[in-house]
Amino acid sequence: MNWWITFLLMVSFTVIFVLIQRSEQSQRRIVWISMLVVLGLIGYWSITAQVVGEAVLGLLFGLLLTGLFWLLIGRYNPVGSSDNIKVLGLDD
Repeated sequence: MNWWITFLLMVSFTVIFVLIQRSEQSQRRIVWISMLVVLGLIGYWSITAQVVGEAVLGLLFGLLLTGLFWLLIGRYNPVGSSDNIKVLGLDD
């Protein structure tokens, strides 16, 4: 088992899942579709490179880290809307 590949896949999966989790509600479908394409490419690569075990372990660790992120940060800080953004210094 190659732990370096497992670590890189874990980081990749964690970034993907956090991006899905923290995307704005109106843009979530676009983010889901694009991330499913990326996950499919990672899955195809892991099958052709014969590192399916590392990919599954990286996926599990990524889900664990994303769950911890949601539990500690995401639950108390919900995703805002882009309509609520105010730019300081503009006289509107």
